[in-house]
Amino acid sequence: MRTLIIFSSSHGTTEKAAQLLKKQLNGEVELINLKKLSNPPLTDYDSVILGSSIYAGSVKSKVKQFIKQNQKSLMTKHLGLFLCCMFEGEKAEQQFETTYPKELREHSKANGLFGGEFMVSKMNFIERQIVKKVAGVTSDVSKINVEEIERFAKKLNA
Repeated sequence: MRTLIIFSSSHGTTEKAAQLLKKQLNGEVELINLKKLSNPPLTDYDSVILGSSIYAGSVKSKVKQFIKQNQKSLMTKHLGLFLCCMFEGEKAEQQFETTYPKELREHSKANGLFGGEFMVSKMNFIERQIVKKVAGVTSDVSKINVEEIERFAKKLNA
């Protein structure tokens, strides 16, 4: 089985989660960052996994654009969807629902909330000020949920 993990990442957290996921999946797995290739072809893949982060309270625009251009094709694939965000519980679920259309969420074989990070060391001045004010964070914080990534991979491998 050939799998394509497509993601968009501001400071590398979603890419890190995609790399961790890749190690857990069976078969041939390829990673594509939408910053480098905005509309990769899906025809050669049996499975497609789409991942995004929440940045400044919103999903990455490249992910929104990709979904808009490829939703019909995604509905023909073995699909997985994941989100990296710092919220947990109901707030994280709301962000997931806002990120991915209902039709894709219902079609996907695995949906995952992989946690998130505040990589203050990679942020510009304005980003650091916003994170400090909104979340009270002044240094790097990682809450990547490795167990959730493993659970997600097991669902897709089944």
